[in-house]
Parts: sequence; C-alpha cells; structure tokens
Amino acid sequence: MISRSPQRSAHTLRVLLCYDPRRQRGVSVFREELRRFSVGDRIQFTAPTNDLKIANRELGVLAGIDDGGRLTLKMDSGRAFKIDPNKHPHLDWGYAMTSHSSQGQTADRVLIHVDTELAAKDLLNNRMAYVGVSRGAFDAQIFTNDREKLPTALGHDISKQTAQGPQISTDQTIATQQEISKAPQQDHGVGLGIGL
Repeated sequence: MISRSPQRSAHTLRVLLCYDPRRQRGVSVFREELRRFSVGDRIQFTAPTNDLKIANRELGVLAGIDDGGRLTLKMDSGRAFKIDPNKHPHLDWGYAMTSHSSQGQTADRVLIHVDTELAAKDLLNNRMAYVGVSRGAFDAQIFTNDREKLPTALGHDISKQTAQGPQISTDQTIATQQEISKAPQQDHGVGLGIGL
C-alpha cells in the first residue's frame, strides 16, 4: 500500500493506492536500456509480441532502418516485417542467450560459461548443463574458472523425484560428471576450456 500526503495550504490530502498482483494480468516489468542497433545485428525479442505472432526470445537479423526509425527484421523462421521500436521496445541483441531462454532452440555451435564461484549456486546444476550442451548441433564448449570444481557444480540434481523414476544418488551423479571431465577435451565436438 502506498500512502501520499501532499500538503495543500492548511488542509491535508491523503491518497491511498492499492496494488493486488492476484488481480492483475499482463503486467510487464522490465528496465529500459538504450541499445544502438546496426544493420546486420543479430536481435532477439525479450517478450512475446502477440500482434506480430512473435515468441519470447525469437531470433532474427536487423535487415534495415528507414528514415522514420522503423526496423526491418528478418526472423530466423523466414518471416520478414517492419516494426516501430517505440511500440515494440522488447528488443535486445541476439548474440548470447541464457540456458533458460535457449530451451527449445538449436544453434550450430554453443559456448557455455560456468563460473563455479557463482553466488547463486542453485543455478549450476545437471539440468543447466544438459540444456546448455544439447543446444549445439555440431559443437558445444564449456568455459570455466575451475576445472576441478566443475563436476561437483554441474552434478547438482534439482529434478523432482517421481514414484516411478529411478533413484540416482548424488554420489553417482558426481561420479558420472567426474568421468566426463576426465574425457579428452575434443571428443565428438564437445570440449572443455578453462576461461581466463
């Protein structure tokens, strides 16, 4: 609840504004940031755009910018159209994506950064590793700050257990990850690099 008490002469005006998120739909929260796009830049939509039938994180190329500032986009799906960036502000560069937003997409080559000293340890887990590596059709490379800690970081299992699912212990998961880390660095297009 927000309470404002602006003073007007000798009288006090009190206005209460209430916000109940359970009653709101279609609320979009984001921070505007200036982007300087150029023709040829890879772009991605950072929110679904229903009027254009564009999905969140859909990728394309900026094909042109007219005198009025309208952008001509050629999407990876083959569609091409013009947009006014003032009416469709949810655009960003499409050169890098998080593992979460790349789900369901495939690239020829993926580079995965895994910082084992990351404060949010729950973000590093076996699901993140699977999603990241499985996006690459021909090549996937992992860059990390600590090769020794990598199997433990990516061995963290966050899957929910089901009544019919096999029970795999954390020790078994870590052992499997350690076997993977001992494999040759360039085996079937998958590599492990140490980031500097």
